[in-house]
Amino acid sequence: MPGFPIIDTHLHLSDPSRISYPWINSAPALNRPFTIDDYREACGDVEVEAMVFMEVDPNVDDRQEEIDFVCEVAATEPRLKGMIAQAPLERGAAIRPELENLANNPLIKGVRRLLQDEDVDFCLGASFIEGVRQLPDFGIPFDICIFHRHLANVVKMVQQCPDVQFILDHIGKPGIKDGLLEPWKSDLKDLAALPNVMCKISGMTTEADMENWTRDDLRPYFDHVIECFGFDRVVYGGDWFVASLATTYPRFVETLDWAVAGCSDEELKKLYRDNAQKFYQI
Repeated sequence: MPGFPIIDTHLHLSDPSRISYPWINSAPALNRPFTIDDYREACGDVEVEAMVFMEVDPNVDDRQEEIDFVCEVAATEPRLKGMIAQAPLERGAAIRPELENLANNPLIKGVRRLLQDEDVDFCLGASFIEGVRQLPDFGIPFDICIFHRHLANVVKMVQQCPDVQFILDHIGKPGIKDGLLEPWKSDLKDLAALPNVMCKISGMTTEADMENWTRDDLRPYFDHVIECFGFDRVVYGGDWFVASLATTYPRFVETLDWAVAGCSDEELKKLYRDNAQKFYQI
């Protein structure tokens, strides 16, 4: 375990009795409330000093209800320092009033529009690009959540939005279970060549064989991310509660520790804390 408290940049909490999550019916093990008390217990021996909530892909009409829910949790949990809110950026310039409202909430540290279930061309749509380009006016970064098949077009998207700060969730969800490395490796290298992108080391075990993965299965993916982004542009994310399908919270932290063994104390602090503080302004 790291010898210092860490920042978790990717925490999910849910309340299905209050908020509709259409996707959750396909994952019955997750179709229940996941509370901040559950998270505290799941962390085990991992000392977390701050967390950033990540939107849980609610029904788009419930996105404000999710924000209200998280604000209520933050009032009882001082370590919850921020949240990434859902934003339908495909509405183009019409999204500006909503972004202004989000920017006025000090808990909002970024937005996400889930792309993983969309066609690979969705992120290149004119209206979506127009919506993404609004973000710098409000100081709001964008979390990119995709599967590896989207990566090539995401590179094109980012190239069209040079003033936007991006972070790639779950290292782009490569096909770890099948041992697929290309074209993910090449596409990730192209994305890392763009200076306004960071990478979140998170969500890897659910892309592996969830019941039988080993740390050696993940090793080539860890290594390539660090090679491409370096320790200045990576952050840790727990991806709890979704990650609970494939791992315990401490096990993934231990695996990440193993993968970066030999790095300096300064590099370890960048990965687990310092980069997150800067990117999400915690």
